[in-house]
Amino acid sequence: MKIPEKFPYEIAALNSETQRVYLATHQFLRDGIDGKFPFEVSRIAKIDTIRFDESAKKIDIVFNKEFGFIPFREENVARMRQTLQARLGKKFADFSLNLFAEKYTIEQLIPNFYREQLPPDVTRLPKSLPEPPPVVRNLSKPFAIENGLQNRHIAVWGSHGWYFDAAEDRWKWQRARVYQIVEDLLPTSFVQPYLLPMLENAGANVFMPRERDLQRNEVIVDVAGEGSGQMIFATGDTVLKATTAQPGFAIGELPYSDRENPFRQGSHWQFPASPTETATVLWVPEIPESGEYAVYVSYRSLPNSVADARYTVNHRGGATEFSVNQRIGGGTWIYLGTFPFEKGINPDAGSVTLSNESESSNGVITADALRFGGGMGIVSRNGKTSGRPRYMEGSRYYLQTMGMPDTLVYNLTEDWQNDYVDDYRSRGEWVNYLRGAPFGPNKNRMANGLNIPIDVSLAFHTDAGSTGDSSTIGTLMIVGVEGADSTDLFPDGVSRLASRDFGDVLQTQIVDDIWQNYNPQFKRRSIWDKDYSEAFRPNVPAALLELLSHHNFADMQLALDPRFRFDVSRSIYKAMLKFLATQNGQDFVVQPLPVTHFSATFSGDGVLLSWRPQTDPLEPTATPEKYLVYRRIGDGGFDNGVLVEAPEFYLPNLPFGKIYSFKIAAVNSGGESFPSEILAVCRMENSPATMLIVNGFDRISAPAGFQVQYLQGFADFWDEGVPDVRDIATVGSQIEFNSGARFISNESPGRGASHSNLETQMIAGNTHDFTIAHGAAIRDAGYSFVSVSDEAIWDSLVSLRDYPVVDLLLGEEKTTPAMHPGKPADFEVFPQSLRTKIADFLQNGGSLIVSGAHFASDLVEGKEREHPDIAFAKDVLKIRWVTNHAARNGTVTVIDSTVFPGISNVQFNSEFSEKIYRVEAPDAFAPADSLGKVVMRYAENGRPAAIFFSDNSRMFAFGFPLETVSITERKLLFKHMLHQLNPGHFPPSQE
Repeated sequence: MKIPEKFPYEIAALNSETQRVYLATHQFLRDGIDGKFPFEVSRIAKIDTIRFDESAKKIDIVFNKEFGFIPFREENVARMRQTLQARLGKKFADFSLNLFAEKYTIEQLIPNFYREQLPPDVTRLPKSLPEPPPVVRNLSKPFAIENGLQNRHIAVWGSHGWYFDAAEDRWKWQRARVYQIVEDLLPTSFVQPYLLPMLENAGANVFMPRERDLQRNEVIVDVAGEGSGQMIFATGDTVLKATTAQPGFAIGELPYSDRENPFRQGSHWQFPASPTETATVLWVPEIPESGEYAVYVSYRSLPNSVADARYTVNHRGGATEFSVNQRIGGGTWIYLGTFPFEKGINPDAGSVTLSNESESSNGVITADALRFGGGMGIVSRNGKTSGRPRYMEGSRYYLQTMGMPDTLVYNLTEDWQNDYVDDYRSRGEWVNYLRGAPFGPNKNRMANGLNIPIDVSLAFHTDAGSTGDSSTIGTLMIVGVEGADSTDLFPDGVSRLASRDFGDVLQTQIVDDIWQNYNPQFKRRSIWDKDYSEAFRPNVPAALLELLSHHNFADMQLALDPRFRFDVSRSIYKAMLKFLATQNGQDFVVQPLPVTHFSATFSGDGVLLSWRPQTDPLEPTATPEKYLVYRRIGDGGFDNGVLVEAPEFYLPNLPFGKIYSFKIAAVNSGGESFPSEILAVCRMENSPATMLIVNGFDRISAPAGFQVQYLQGFADFWDEGVPDVRDIATVGSQIEFNSGARFISNESPGRGASHSNLETQMIAGNTHDFTIAHGAAIRDAGYSFVSVSDEAIWDSLVSLRDYPVVDLLLGEEKTTPAMHPGKPADFEVFPQSLRTKIADFLQNGGSLIVSGAHFASDLVEGKEREHPDIAFAKDVLKIRWVTNHAARNGTVTVIDSTVFPGISNVQFNSEFSEKIYRVEAPDAFAPADSLGKVVMRYAENGRPAAIFFSDNSRMFAFGFPLETVSITERKLLFKHMLHQLNPGHFPPSQE
């Protein structure tokens, strides 16, 4: 048999049959790599060994490990074997053919989740052991999760973080600032606002090696009397004893130097459990600033600790009760939840209580410090703290403050000058310390640890690299089938192929969903089995996700969009749900999507809430079964919710003068959806009429992007986009738009290079909670108000004609291109149905207040003169568009004192802020006819900012959103507008 020249394998000494198999197999690989088959072949696949056994009629073809870097399913495995068998010819037709990727058959690389004909591989399933109660259970949730992630403990984190570079003697990011972000924060913008609540809404306990709380303030109240606040012991007949027999927390001297462990420096309290409460401990912090604070508890786990210690968090929305399993997790901070607190000392609505009531009457309860808020960095390196909020820091520093042992977890190099390496190595070892013996840190697997049964671990990163064109880099998955001990077994003997299963299910779910929702050409990259620390160190099923490339423009057009962040996070949650359900032999149900068409209107002396469920075309199980109605009174916090069966809820006896706000979540046996937008209502005694607020501000989006020849990037000078609630990843505007600019260093990263002026600031976005801002001003003018979503108007669920005045709140709503080529644009301000409803309302004598930054531009800009949107602007709204980006300064001058007496100027927010979104591009428009008049102008250039029509259909229109002006100014504006509109005397005509 002739062997081709430059054949990559030495086969001359082999027999002719084996040579034939080598030649056929090599050509099979080449054709597969060239895409000639209906299945994928790894581009770096090679033949390792071919074992030919003629007597047994068996051929084993062993490829290299890289051959296994693709997803295997029963279908492509069968096709591979059939195709290669056919290539071998009739001589070997009756031979059995076994294909290996290194030491595993390709059948072994099919995840259990995707097996239909093949039996599941039980060697990769967890051992059947009694499950301890979860570390934390929320007892105030009014429903039970049965087919979600209940009783599961998940470790997850986002990328790198701010760290100390000893060589440069400074703190800095581990990656470059490109395309307006830095990788150290980008995955956090998926994990913190989306993935964490999704997992927790499914019932999971989630642990992070980086601070999760964005709150920059921190308050610690300790049993030893340290910190800002006070401890109150109500003991009854029970004696509370301080003990140092086993250490507890003490703040000590700040900042912490190398290896200081605050959980080894203090004491804790112990007291016996009781079937009925005989003792309580009350922690009362002094909150420095009103806002949302994460609440962390600490305690000591003892042999006779109880599994149901009762903590109650008293906050502005009420009281939320938790059961904490103190048998595990002692000696670190354990997260309960994030709650609203008011500034100052407020025992009734700003405290935490621990009761000694327990079903374990012979057990003991321990009490130690409590922490409120994430805080700033408090670990010193060479005399310097980070100067950044703790959520920005790498894990190496946070884990020190969490009480982790240094040389086992966060200082593996035992070299204070190597924080970079310690940071990425610490994460997997932290997972192992949470789990404890025999799964402990790889330096000492028998270390007791915290005995928290971590089920799965995920490191969430983005990658580097650029395609040079408009295509994506795509999603890479990294797993470690060999652990730190170079075996393919976990310490309990379970196969580490479970990690391969998890990584495959995760990558498949992410990419399939992206193909459906965003980009059918998005690339699925390999499933690497390599020695990456965050993939191979954990002694539990683990994966390292490289979602996309932060250095490639096409990938970043997706990554900067909040819609994409939500959907990818949902994909990750679903993958974890499906993987863990398979591992544990359970059915799964996916939590629902948020409800739509929400309305809150009066009925009798109460308020009637109504909404519609949203179906998920990708997940047939994600169907709502019931709903949670959350309520907020005034400017307090939301309560724990009321469970209802149908998509409506009636609250009678609404008191006068109090603003009630509501949000809705859908629930099923898999968990709870994200909440709806927030709507508010208020009944006023002797109100002349009831106003209707229509919330038309739904938009969340990435900044504007462009690609022209060699120029590409994000043009936030055109459109900054709209964050979802807040943005924590933006570092500054893009500087370098030349796609050919090369990478030199993190400080000179070439294409996409960006400023750093915004990286310490959270940027406010669409909180979906602006009806209360408008409503409070209406209430203070003496009027009742209700509110609805714009979808409820479009689909005729609520009639505008039932109200004399409609306040149309449009914020920064603007038509935004869909991110999928086959789908329509999102967030059109005035869809045809809404145009029809508003025209009918105004023609029948209704009065309108409309405010927003882009609604006039959205109707007019770039459209032909005959377009119906332009006719609507001219004939119905009676506006003549002048320009967008009408002003950069937020000062507006009142030029008609008869309409707004006593007001000379109004200031809308035009700067980046953590409190209210920035209006960077307000509209300017003038009256379309002589019946209207300009009543405000932008101070910097005199362009028209607001107009008023006083004819039969009275109307105010503002080119800037009214929720972005101060409370005082907004109240005055609504007072004078309602005086002009006089709704008590001009009700709409009825047919």
